[in-house]
Amino acid sequence: MTMPKNDTSDNLLEVFMGMVQVTRCCRQDAAFCEGVTFHQFMILDAVAKRNELPMSDLHEILGVKKSTTTRLINPLIQKGLLKRNKSVHDSRAATLFLTPEGEEIQQKVSLCLADFFQKVICSIPDGKKEEVMEAIQILIAAIKNTAVGCGCCSRGK
Repeated sequence: MTMPKNDTSDNLLEVFMGMVQVTRCCRQDAAFCEGVTFHQFMILDAVAKRNELPMSDLHEILGVKKSTTTRLINPLIQKGLLKRNKSVHDSRAATLFLTPEGEEIQQKVSLCLADFFQKVICSIPDGKKEEVMEAIQILIAAIKNTAVGCGCCSRGK
């Protein structure tokens, strides 16, 4: 069942397409900073925030299949940025840890992103910053909630 198009859905499509275009660096497998991809940075950051991370938690953090998670962490292990050890609680499970080099890269990329986002925030007119952030969070939640039952958006999981 298709819904008739209206100005609101056309506007939302334009906003969505614009967000996809400007966040292209976050979707590609090419390195964007310090030799890591955005997904790889997300892994390093998630591990850094918890000191250790069960590999099974990454699937939900990244919103990808288990095989994709493995594909994303292997280069980080090969570069010596991440270590994978057998879990203490379950020998079939793996836990991820940052190496000292991984900590350094995570911190450098975090600083680079913080600088970028500070510039983005400064580009938003005063008095609108909180409103913009709240609106984006509402939009993200709406997309997540709708995508759960949407065949066109849930295939990748």
